[in-house]
Amino acid sequence: MASWLELLQRELAGRGLAVASIPGKGRGLIATRTFFPGDVVLNQEPYVSTPNKILVGSSCDHCFTSGKLRKCSMCQVTWYCGSDCQKEEWKLHQLECRAMAALTEDRKRMLTPTIRLMVRLVLKRKLQNEKVIPSSSIDNYNLVDALESHISKVDENQLVLYAQMANLVSLIVPLIELDLQEIAHTLSKFACNAHTICDPELRPLGTGLYHVISIINHSCVPNAVLIFDGRTAYVRALQPIGKDEEVSISYIETAAVTKKRHNDLKQYFFTCTCPRCVKGSEEDALLEGFRCKNQACDGFLLPDSGKKDYTCQKCSVSRDEEEIKKMRSEILQLSDKASSFPSSGSILVYD
Repeated sequence: MASWLELLQRELAGRGLAVASIPGKGRGLIATRTFFPGDVVLNQEPYVSTPNKILVGSSCDHCFTSGKLRKCSMCQVTWYCGSDCQKEEWKLHQLECRAMAALTEDRKRMLTPTIRLMVRLVLKRKLQNEKVIPSSSIDNYNLVDALESHISKVDENQLVLYAQMANLVSLIVPLIELDLQEIAHTLSKFACNAHTICDPELRPLGTGLYHVISIINHSCVPNAVLIFDGRTAYVRALQPIGKDEEVSISYIETAAVTKKRHNDLKQYFFTCTCPRCVKGSEEDALLEGFRCKNQACDGFLLPDSGKKDYTCQKCSVSRDEEEIKKMRSEILQLSDKASSFPSSGSILVYD
């Protein structure tokens, strides 16, 4: 019988993709054919998902649309936009509903999106093991199990929090025997692998675990982008992706200097070595935008590592923090003044 990885590779092969070992990165996704800009490289439904605002009913628990929502009359936690979504969710929600209906109001208020996501994962795993919910090569718990948790790199305070959250999960589903250490590891996997589901205007709607898309590695110069339609995730090519080329997306906001990007990536426990990060200072200087105070120099000021000064990357002349604050204030004043001008599309000419 084929292993789960072999089944996954067969499924991905039909989509022009393959899981491969990437030097210095671990697993990654590579193209086995050419993708052109705009092509859908991969699309996936979440293994589990949950809205961000659980008790207020801001979006449907299944499709994430907002509008005329109805609350589940039994658990008083879940919201649906209609009977179709409720039916789609029923096999999973039936167990979840009983568990949440038994909670006190205080316990219900402790249902954070992360806790809810974990409860749903535990229940879906149980239902797939019992063949109540079907599993497939791209929708099974083995793919969750294979995700990296980086638990050995997590600090002690966070480990304590994961342990407390694992205990809360066990209180919510007392009839299921849980390995609390495994739950803590899975919570750590969420931190590294779960995705924020956004609307077309990039407003966060919820959180989902897309365990195949999670195989895709990060780059600050990605060749693909992750977008959402409801809770369905799409990876689209931003540029031509050739055969045997790694598919990459950005985990963070890329319009920032290297230092800020690396700081944002700390939660994923790696340091990016993409071409943009290796190139470094010249682009950072342009993004930071502070001109050297030496009139004869065309360099830009960058923050000194571990200091409060800004130093020119060309001539090494420095400005202290107070000078930079003054410059920022002047820039903001000019920006406010500019934004107050009429914007009819005509060019204003002053004598």
